[in-house]
Amino acid sequence: MNLFKQLLPTKRGIIGAQKYCRASFGALLHSTPDHSVEVHSADQEVVIALGSNVGDRLKNFNEALQLMRKSGINITRHACLYETAPAYVTDQPRFLNSAVRAVTKLGPHELLGVLKKIEQDMGRTGGVRYGPRPIDLDILFYAKYRIGSDILTVPHERIWERPFVMAPLMDLLGSVIDSDTIACWHSFATDSDGLFGSWEKLGGESLVGKEGMKRVLPIRNHLWEWSEKTSVMGILNLTPDSFSDGGKFVSVEKAVSHVRLMISEGADIVDFGAQSTRPMASRISAEEELDRLIPVLEAVQGLPEMEGKLISVDTFYSDVASEAVKKGAHIVNDVSAGQLDPNMHRVVANLDVPYIAMHMRGDPDTMQSSENLQYDDVCSQVASELFSRVKDAELSGIPSWKIILDPGIGFSKNTEQNLDILMGLPAIRGEIAKRSLAVSHAPLLIGPSRKRFLGEVCNRPAATERDPATIASITAGILGGANIVRVHNVKDNMDAVKLCDAMLKERTMQS
Repeated sequence: MNLFKQLLPTKRGIIGAQKYCRASFGALLHSTPDHSVEVHSADQEVVIALGSNVGDRLKNFNEALQLMRKSGINITRHACLYETAPAYVTDQPRFLNSAVRAVTKLGPHELLGVLKKIEQDMGRTGGVRYGPRPIDLDILFYAKYRIGSDILTVPHERIWERPFVMAPLMDLLGSVIDSDTIACWHSFATDSDGLFGSWEKLGGESLVGKEGMKRVLPIRNHLWEWSEKTSVMGILNLTPDSFSDGGKFVSVEKAVSHVRLMISEGADIVDFGAQSTRPMASRISAEEELDRLIPVLEAVQGLPEMEGKLISVDTFYSDVASEAVKKGAHIVNDVSAGQLDPNMHRVVANLDVPYIAMHMRGDPDTMQSSENLQYDDVCSQVASELFSRVKDAELSGIPSWKIILDPGIGFSKNTEQNLDILMGLPAIRGEIAKRSLAVSHAPLLIGPSRKRFLGEVCNRPAATERDPATIASITAGILGGANIVRVHNVKDNMDAVKLCDAMLKERTMQS
């Protein structure tokens, strides 16, 4: 589904916004460094583009964002992260590009001065125009104003010809115009259909995934182009009471052996869980969870089979997440999306690793209560509630380019609701897109493996008898847009994944 086209039939809304903004803010603010029209009294919403192609590009981004926050630029949203081919001067390394929305009390020229100082402090010199640079920070929009001076033009004059700027800019919007400021940004576009029309004229979403511009997720020491193929996450439960395989892998030797088996069968990620999150599970302390987890993490670190594979830790405790990452985990998988530990988002932001945010109401002990199973529209409400958690994570410093979404199949949902989620993944993305296109583009993980709803539908009371139903649900999920599947039986689900990927590739080639 082309999310951008949702707005095109409502052209009157964009044209009305254009008239409103041009009447209210259309005059250019002709200003100079000595005599400038500056805004100091209230927070102003701004958009700032980031680019880097010298040195450790991601480290440069992180440093620039930290310096921006320290300088009175409060970041509220992040675009996706793109690796792009260089433009204009093509004989140079590939760039990382993104953008952020922020609020600041700095006037436009003060903001420009702060950004130029950050560039200088990070080692940027004059050099060749459009040439290599450790960091490039450009003001794309400043509140509802057009600004023209000897040193600053807003909107940035070359936005409309640059896919590597337009793609992250679009990410910072929702498919619904939800404020006067956003309406004015649309009015600045060169197309009568606003920013959506300008992006579509460049090629729109069809440009993403091609050699010139890839949407990526930074993990470990590389950029993961997660949309190339479906990734398989194998489940390792280090618990005595998990619903499917509790007690099978509590010894280090058995756990390591199972890791080896899952890797040999094709797992891309191994998800280590040392606390059961089945319905009505008793909660153990972070200390007990670590006692189960750390010896196994340490034991797998030296395995040659783990080369190129990823480790995630399934926990809702920030202390466990922190220790696991120190011991080699690459991803934090939080079934509560930060609800069960107020420190989780801040800790993960500092750990600088991807974060899986899952939808759940309550906790494992209460999630299946009648109150937590009340939905009017399960896909819409899961999307809204999950976006709210992601928004909190972003405000705590976790960029959306490091977030993976999980709609929480089996968590605070009954059988019918789980089926609705499984069939409604595009609807969930579409609902999130109304608020944030960046978050709607995030990798989507599903975990229906051996869940109770499969047993109820197929009359399979034993969890280990639900693998055929798991394969069917995984197939439906991938064809509906899932990018990562979390499973107990890697071998059999791997075949389903390969077949789905082949079908999706064939569909793409025919379109």
